[in-house]
Amino acid sequence: MADNDKHTNDDDAVDRILASGEARAFSVFGRAQALQDEASDSHSDGEQLDRDERRALRRVAGLSTELDDVTEVEYRQLRLENVVLIGVYPQGDLEDAENSLRELSALAETAGAVVLDGLLQRRPHPDPSTYLGRGKAEELRDVVRSLNADTVIADTELAPSQRRALEDVVRVKVIDRTAVILDIFSQHAQSREGKAQVELAQLEYLLPRLRGWGESMSRQAGGQVGGAGAGMGSRGPGETKIELDRRRIHSRMARLRKQIKGFGPAREAKRANRSRFAVPSVAIVGYTNAGKSSILNRITHAGVLVENALFATLDSTTRRTRTEDGREFTLSDTVGFVRNLPHQLVEAFRTTLEEVSYADLIVHVVDAAHPDPASQITTVRDVIGDVGARDVPELIVFNKSDLIGDDDRLMLRGLAPDAVFASARTGAGIGDVMDAINRMLPHPPVDVALVVPYDRGDIISMLHRRGEVTTIDYREDGTYVEASVSEEIAAQVRDFGVEG
Repeated sequence: MADNDKHTNDDDAVDRILASGEARAFSVFGRAQALQDEASDSHSDGEQLDRDERRALRRVAGLSTELDDVTEVEYRQLRLENVVLIGVYPQGDLEDAENSLRELSALAETAGAVVLDGLLQRRPHPDPSTYLGRGKAEELRDVVRSLNADTVIADTELAPSQRRALEDVVRVKVIDRTAVILDIFSQHAQSREGKAQVELAQLEYLLPRLRGWGESMSRQAGGQVGGAGAGMGSRGPGETKIELDRRRIHSRMARLRKQIKGFGPAREAKRANRSRFAVPSVAIVGYTNAGKSSILNRITHAGVLVENALFATLDSTTRRTRTEDGREFTLSDTVGFVRNLPHQLVEAFRTTLEEVSYADLIVHVVDAAHPDPASQITTVRDVIGDVGARDVPELIVFNKSDLIGDDDRLMLRGLAPDAVFASARTGAGIGDVMDAINRMLPHPPVDVALVVPYDRGDIISMLHRRGEVTTIDYREDGTYVEASVSEEIAAQVRDFGVEG
């Protein structure tokens, strides 16, 4: 009976945890209240900002994911890092800064952290020393202590010197947006190529951020090299720990680049095979968590992982499917984009993103329910341009249209008049997406008229799969077909050609 009571108590504790998680109270916040310095500021910052706003750290409401009841041992064991988010914004960009900080909150949660608070400071530029400025950094230290946080995340990429200086003030670990994204990528990469690309990006990020102390920074020669005849000041401890780390990182990066380059021929062979058989290719791109994999599953029944998390898809997936009239084409799911995507990741995943530049059509999936879809569209188009795919035809699909109203549709229609509205969750609009793909795919350039013997049904099947059959008639001497095909297929069926 004692064991049964113990299990019952454990179950009750789990129920309380779940109930508390579903009814999270963002009690840390309340109304945003500025934190102000006691000392006065007598000089202008160049933009003549209001003194109160210039001196204030602005809290962003609704970011905390901390549970109220943290007494249960199960929760304490599962809890990862408690983080405070910080950001800097210039005059007039408050709404955009708050959206960016909320996105950083979602990134931190995806990485496994618990967000306790979010703070914004209005200033023209981040402080070159401590990002927030010395006084605000000290106020941040007080906030971190009061919330018992163990990590601070900045909503931009920090210079190594900024990160170190801010850590020295707040006395907890400081990371930036880039580090969070890299951490998520490392958790979600599954294929050998994906893992290699993520590791390369992490090492490129880590290399300038190695930190040494005291004598370990010495670059003097060691051992007999610094002996007699070497001159004064040249004798030292030899290769130090930080120098050894740098050399190992460079060696590892060289091996990873060679490994990633080795994956290229296989991908090029597959691409060349599709091109040889004139199979059009469609690439699905979009902001992270916009629903790209859900759209792919709806169209092809591919069974790709779908998760309400950022960067759930890192490894590209390609599936074959057909239009309503039977034309084959490939549909490729790609890694999602995000604002301020680390340049290390763009470079590391360039080989994967090449699939976009070689596509005949880009299906750009946009989250219709997002508070700022225009910035998402701009971000994705910028990355498309970075990989050399700006000239590829684009079809915008506003996904999650079941979550928006008529006014939102009008606003979105203004952003993209030719867009298609769909919902991967309900299936609404998927037919419209397929019709638009069929209309925008390149059409075969060669028109042929053929009479195919009845014992060559394989020819008829190939014309349906890889061309556009416009006319078909069954005659005494065979099947009469009019179709548009590629030059390669036209050469294969030349012997069956007749006058139309």
